[in-house]
Amino acid sequence: MSNQPDYSLLELASVREGDSVGKTLANSVAYAQHAEKLGFKRFWLAEHHNMEGISSSATSVLISHIAGQTQTIRVGSGGVMLPNHPPLVIAEQFGTLESLYPGRIDLGLGRAPGTDPITARALRRDGLSAEQFPEDVAQLQSLLGPLKPGQAVKAIPGAGTNVPIWLLGSSLYSAQLAAMRGLPYAFAGHFAPRLYREALAVYRDNFQPSEQLQHPYTVLAVPAVPADTVEEAKYLATTSYQRILALFRGQPLWMKAPVESMDGLWNAGERAGVKDFLALQLLGDAAAIRSQLDALLANATVDEVMFTVDIHDPEKRRRALDILDETRRG
Repeated sequence: MSNQPDYSLLELASVREGDSVGKTLANSVAYAQHAEKLGFKRFWLAEHHNMEGISSSATSVLISHIAGQTQTIRVGSGGVMLPNHPPLVIAEQFGTLESLYPGRIDLGLGRAPGTDPITARALRRDGLSAEQFPEDVAQLQSLLGPLKPGQAVKAIPGAGTNVPIWLLGSSLYSAQLAAMRGLPYAFAGHFAPRLYREALAVYRDNFQPSEQLQHPYTVLAVPAVPADTVEEAKYLATTSYQRILALFRGQPLWMKAPVESMDGLWNAGERAGVKDFLALQLLGDAAAIRSQLDALLANATVDEVMFTVDIHDPEKRRRALDILDETRRG
């Protein structure tokens, strides 16, 4: 590839059907350690709530666990859903993380709740919503920045740590806000494929330098099913198809074993919906994925690609990272 982006991973700590959360998190640690060995840049955990099959709800706790089991890879949130939390609490949590693991922590922020409305109310009862997101981001920046004379509310730890803040988005809104604030921007192409070119262009065209960042910096998150052969990848991909289908149907999101055929599991409309949801999915062996990634990045400037890899077998999932790594060297 001519313009080679860095590679990173987004993790939901997905629970395989029948597995415990403890076993799931042990698999996540092994996955992160393998990514670190291969030179992946960062490993982010996504905040979700009230979703059977996803165990990354206590995001900062998991970040600490993964960072403690690795040495060099950056670990962070992809993201903390800020409407769920008072900014002071997040500043204290991430200030503590930065103090424990200096220079390795990222604070990615989203403005969605990452859950349903009832659970969102249970998480943060004061009725605040995404409308307050820009103010919350500014407050977080202030709390993680240097202490000011007479500052009444301080994040201890947190103040002066300057944990890098990222804005995450699936629309043009966060792209515009990230550009205005001079923050790095990550686009959620793994579930919102439609606007990635427009959002990345809006961000770059409107970027204003800041103390944190002098030049625009973009990450594109995409789903990937790497395997040793294209046929095996098609088979392994049925795990993610079953999962998105369950999401559409409001069913638990356990990671299910792959199947030989999806025929009879979905109807034509559901099939189209799942394929649309996964429109940016990279699938196949190293050569196929390299070709697909080249096509994906031909019309967008991306500094980093962040993969979500929904593969049922933990060993095959780690093998998938080897195959992704091959695409950088081929």
